[in-house]
Amino acid sequence: MTPDGVRASGLPARRLALAVGAKVPGAKELRTGGPPMLQHIQNYSDKLSRALGLAAMGEVPKLAQALRESWRLGYTIFLCGNGGSAGNANHLANDFLYGAGTSNGGGLKVEALTANPAILTCLANDIGYDEIFAEQIRVKANPGDVLIVLSGSGDSGNVVRALEMGNAKGMKTFAILGFSGGRCKKIAQHPIHFDIDDMQIAEDLQLIVGHMCMQWLCANPVSESVGVTSSVSTPREVK
Repeated sequence: MTPDGVRASGLPARRLALAVGAKVPGAKELRTGGPPMLQHIQNYSDKLSRALGLAAMGEVPKLAQALRESWRLGYTIFLCGNGGSAGNANHLANDFLYGAGTSNGGGLKVEALTANPAILTCLANDIGYDEIFAEQIRVKANPGDVLIVLSGSGDSGNVVRALEMGNAKGMKTFAILGFSGGRCKKIAQHPIHFDIDDMQIAEDLQLIVGHMCMQWLCANPVSESVGVTSSVSTPREVK
């Protein structure tokens, strides 16, 4: 048995004690080849907290309102990005499709342009990597749809081309950006630019902004009385 009567269940006692917050000799000296990990956690938390206080947060309501209006009128939301931002695009597509609609019987029409490897590899091979999102937008998008670009640098050719194509198609274009904002800051109709020099914080902020919007949409759903109907049944309670 470990402190407070917790059985180890096969876990090393030191690991289990750390997990339940027990005092372990030397715990504060945990190192990863540099400064103590606890100090790194504090530094990272402070940096993220400062980023959340930047003026870019004042632009988030514009995105939330655009998403809600698209939901009300039946427009489609498209998301794209590279690397970790591509993962975030897939994640937020799930949140907008399902999470936002849990109190309304159905969420937003949404597609992550990053999700189909057959399409991505075909377009990259045949017409070039810079066109992997723009070509999908050219074929699928309609005027009034919403494009959300996720990018740390804002300078990757394929997200720049996505915004250019989105603007040409009459879409509402947003970009959640870090660092200097790059070319995307100038091209997006609504840049949400966090002036921070940290890729991981930039990627965190993409999800935080998306999750803020999802929670707000869930709390402020569109109703059938304003023209939106859904064939999706009310989500089952998760046991």
